[in-house]
Amino acid sequence: MPAERIERAILLIRGQKVLLDADLANLYAVSTKALNQAVKRNLSRFPDDFMFRLTSEETKELNRSQIVTGSQKHRDPRFPPFAFTEQGVAMLSSVLRSERAVQVNIAIMRAFVRLREMIGTHADLARRLDELERRFREHDEQFVVVFDAIRQLMTPPQAKPHELGYHTLVEKK
Repeated sequence: MPAERIERAILLIRGQKVLLDADLANLYAVSTKALNQAVKRNLSRFPDDFMFRLTSEETKELNRSQIVTGSQKHRDPRFPPFAFTEQGVAMLSSVLRSERAVQVNIAIMRAFVRLREMIGTHADLARRLDELERRFREHDEQFVVVFDAIRQLMTPPQAKPHELGYHTLVEKK
């Protein structure tokens, strides 16, 4: 099971990383209908923080995005997709008891862990970037002063305008 394929299927919806039912069914090599029926037979295992149904607005937005798989674009609008969080995907292994389901779940869990590690790395990079930006701002004020002084030195003094007319020499006594 290629990890990149799983990582591309993971979406951020309602602030949670989720996999849609059609993508999971594709990974498990079952129909979306069969996956959803198995879930509905075991609804008590899937509380709201494990699985939720997308709203019609979320479904429309998903269909507008380029990330969504082809199977989602042609889906019956009366049945919005289910979104499974990492815990929901883990619970699917108890509902789908095939060897393939076990292998797919292991691959999915590894993909979620890898994403968490990448996010942690990005958070560290963001923190370092903020620190550099803060340092630059402090130095930036000093640079502004230096550049202003250099500009003043570079601009020649303004010459006095020449007066028109005749000048007489007046002797000072």
